[in-house]
Amino acid sequence: MTDTARFTLTLAQINPTVGDVAGNADKARAARKQAAADGAALIVFPELFIAGYPPEDLVLKPAFQAACRSVVEELARETADGGPAMLIGSPWVDNGKLYNACALLDGGKIAAIRYKVNLPNYGVFDEKRVFARGPVSGPMTIRGVRVGVPICEDTWLEESEDYENVVECLAETGAELLIVPNGSPYARGKQDLRMSVSVARVTESDLPLVYLNQVSGQDELVFDGASFVLNADRTLGAQFPAFAETITTLTFEKGAAGWRCDGPVAPLLEGDEADYAACVLGLRDYVRKNGFPGVLLGISGGIDSALCAAIAVDALGADKVRGVMLPFRYTAQISLDDAAQLTTLLGIRYEVLPIAQAVEGFEAILAKPFAGLERDITEENLQARTRGTLLMAISNKTGAMVVTTGNKSEMSVGYATLYGDMNGGFNPIKDIYKTQVFRMCTLRNRWKPDGALGPDSEVIPESIIVRPPSAELREDQTDQDSLPPYDMLDAILERLVEREEPLASIVAEGFDKDTVIRIDRLLNIAEYKRRQAAPGVKVTRKNFGRDRRYPITNRFRDKAEALAKPDETLVVKSGRASSEAFEG
Repeated sequence: MTDTARFTLTLAQINPTVGDVAGNADKARAARKQAAADGAALIVFPELFIAGYPPEDLVLKPAFQAACRSVVEELARETADGGPAMLIGSPWVDNGKLYNACALLDGGKIAAIRYKVNLPNYGVFDEKRVFARGPVSGPMTIRGVRVGVPICEDTWLEESEDYENVVECLAETGAELLIVPNGSPYARGKQDLRMSVSVARVTESDLPLVYLNQVSGQDELVFDGASFVLNADRTLGAQFPAFAETITTLTFEKGAAGWRCDGPVAPLLEGDEADYAACVLGLRDYVRKNGFPGVLLGISGGIDSALCAAIAVDALGADKVRGVMLPFRYTAQISLDDAAQLTTLLGIRYEVLPIAQAVEGFEAILAKPFAGLERDITEENLQARTRGTLLMAISNKTGAMVVTTGNKSEMSVGYATLYGDMNGGFNPIKDIYKTQVFRMCTLRNRWKPDGALGPDSEVIPESIIVRPPSAELREDQTDQDSLPPYDMLDAILERLVEREEPLASIVAEGFDKDTVIRIDRLLNIAEYKRRQAAPGVKVTRKNFGRDRRYPITNRFRDKAEALAKPDETLVVKSGRASSEAFEG
């Protein structure tokens, strides 16, 4: 029996895979073995660990529900060995209802089980669609300690018409300690928000709180870990690193003021460093968990592909990354030189495949249907689509996944070519605005996250960072021929996308009226293109797809559009960019 003046528990901030029920159970067994060696009374796992989080509609399959239950029951039997108890998350069917549950396994059986009460149904979450709401329950007794187990959202909101104050109920029914299993995805600034919410729960309950989060990449979402402990006096009892697996045993000691922990405190990444680490983890897990042997990407000599190449090498190692330069007549010599230098610095396989023969072949085939029509953006986009075809062919032959490289600024206004530079399986910078792309390249040349597999030295040539961006689809082209300066564009987009501000408010802040109207128009008409884009890492609060879900067919426009000139018309083309319309 554990001495109730000391309570030793192990927190498993580890990386599950959605749907890998047996593999997740094996990870749990290995972690429990480590906890036993540390003399822990209890080991805790993140929310829905056995299923992986979020399981989405997979959790509705009866066969999946049964597989999860079976492995939890098997793990429960294994606790008859007298080792640590397990607090582990899993979907659970009870009286015909499916719950997001957390089970206490001890003494060879399922000793107790708790269901999530407050189900999030906003942003990336859709739990009300798949889970039933659980009842508010009291604490569990774990080796003599009364432990409250609110699950993730149960700690986030205070009591309202739709939400129960689970923490208050646990405190009133005798809980001595709160242990909170989480599946909380990363977004910029999220760590501060979690801490603020947890401090509020500690303040109202006067109980110490253990916040355990998973660390993983799951499709667009990245879970950053960054688990922590708050003592009842709101001091930080422990802080785990972000974006890294760790299995750490902590000791709580009970004094006159209750339970207290004084554990390790790791520094946390912030700002661009945290975003970069999220991009690395998101790409790494997407590639590895989906079984790709490696990745390839088009190396243009530009800054977006350079950043993506660096992220890919940091995520997977240089031996798993292949760069391909696909030059045409408009490709400048400096682009060829910069691309070669980049790939040398990164140490990746690199080849140059000129595309003139293919592009000219397409133009010859199209000569008859295009007869009498002037050359325009269509011919420009043949270059991008030729490149996309060749990259996909190499992917098809080798099994390597194509990394697509468009940033959030381009995705916002449609400055990209469907079936061309948008081709690919995953985009690590899809939620990174262009101005941040520049900052992240400079950052990577002086720093890399712990665990990154790329070189410690400079990897992105300075000439790539300082050179004006260009799609190089025509002579002397630059992005600024079709777009406002990126600092202005991103400032407008941040207000339109992240804040959903009315056009009139943006203009009132001093932005040019015509520019704001035009960017809003481009944002609206590019929606159908974004639906066809590859998934990519989410780092902002309002990414495309998971968060910002707009209809493709949509005639609503902010009334400030009435300020536009009445004779302006919009022509939607199938191309990268023109003076007034981008490819939709």
